[in-house]
Amino acid sequence: MGAPEQAAGRSGIRVELRGTGSATIDTGLPVLDRLLEQLTEYAGFDVTLEVEPGGAEAEVSEAGSALGRALAGPLRSGRGYGSAMMTSSEALANVVLEASEAPLLVSNVDLTEARIGGLGTDVARRFLERFAEGAGVTLHVRLLNGKDTQHVLEAIFKALGVALSQACESKGAENG
Repeated sequence: MGAPEQAAGRSGIRVELRGTGSATIDTGLPVLDRLLEQLTEYAGFDVTLEVEPGGAEAEVSEAGSALGRALAGPLRSGRGYGSAMMTSSEALANVVLEASEAPLLVSNVDLTEARIGGLGTDVARRFLERFAEGAGVTLHVRLLNGKDTQHVLEAIFKALGVALSQACESKGAENG
């Protein structure tokens, strides 16, 4: 699994699974860039992602889809499932994922009223839906505690990073 995973689309992405958690991210949305940097750090992947400029919602969708497509192969050749619970200040989030032929996002997190990076839509939900579709995973996201939008997002993306790291491990690694 030493070769970088790449995905085609309206973006350029390179993912090295055996990395150090370094990231070069440019989605056009600084708040999403920071969340993806945290995901990368907690996953231990090296990720380079550049999304073609467009409308903010299109950029969010393409970032999620591109990352998902890049990880689809490693998720299927690896363990294929993972889970993590992470915190950011008062926020506590649980993420469980499994490779699936019927991609799906199930979440109790509703950030539709939150203004994230000046956007009036639920950026996290859009990203996670497109990620689940691109990766071919069933993704459950549960917020157990948290009110501050930034802390909630950080906890979710950190937990997603840890769960992805587990899911992309080689099949024999879960016993070690």
